[in-house]
Amino acid sequence: MTQSKPKKQPGMLGNLAFNIVIPVLILTKLSGDDYLGPAWSIVAALIFPIGFGLWDLKQSGKVNPFSILGIVSVFLTGGISLLELPAEYIAIKEATIPALIGLAVLITQKTSKPLLKVFVLNEQIVNWENLTTSLEKSGKTEAFEKKLATSSFIVAGSFFLSSALNYILAKVILVSPPGTTAYTEELGRMTALSYPVIVIPSMIMLIGALWYIFAQIKKLTGEDLEHFLVEQ
Repeated sequence: MTQSKPKKQPGMLGNLAFNIVIPVLILTKLSGDDYLGPAWSIVAALIFPIGFGLWDLKQSGKVNPFSILGIVSVFLTGGISLLELPAEYIAIKEATIPALIGLAVLITQKTSKPLLKVFVLNEQIVNWENLTTSLEKSGKTEAFEKKLATSSFIVAGSFFLSSALNYILAKVILVSPPGTTAYTEELGRMTALSYPVIVIPSMIMLIGALWYIFAQIKKLTGEDLEHFLVEQ
C-alpha cells in the first residue's frame, strides 16, 4: 500500500505576501481619495488574506493561523486609520502581533504541536518518521527535546526582536497627524523600511535556529543530515 504524500503547505514568503505585505501596501498606498479611498482600500486589502486562507483551507484542510493574524492586522490598521487614532496605536499594533507569536512559540513548545515545527522544522523539510526512529534507537529522544527547547527560545527571540523593532520604527516614522497625506506617506515609508530593518535581522535568527537544530540532529544521531530531510 502506497503511503500518500502530505499535502504541500504554503511557504513563509507566500504567507507574508498575501496575509501581511500586500494588504498593508494597499492600505498605505491606495487609501487616498485619488485611488481607492479608505473604505474600499480596506475591502481590497481584506480580499488577499481571506482568499489565501480559503485557498489554504482547501489545500490542507486546516485553518492557517497566519491568515487569521493577517485579517486581524488589516482590520486593526484599517480601523485605526479610519478613526484617525494617534500613531501610538499603530506602533502598539505593529509590536503586539509578533510578540504574541513569540509567546505562542514558547507556550506551545511542550505541546504535541509546537509552533517551532511550523516555522523551522515543518514536515516539508524534516522527515519526522526517520528522525523519531533514529532518536529512539540511540536513546537520544530526551536530549533532542532539550535542544528543541533551545531552538524555540531562538525562534521566539526573533519575534520579540521583530516586535521591538516594529514599535521603534513606527514611533520614529509616524510623526504627522493621522488622516493627512503626510501620515499615509509615512505609513508607506514604514512598510518599505520594515524589510531591511525588521525582516532581515529576524530571518538571520530563524536561519540560526535552523542551523543549530540541524547540527544537533547530526550530533545526536551520528547520521548524515540528508537521511532526515524530505526529498524535494
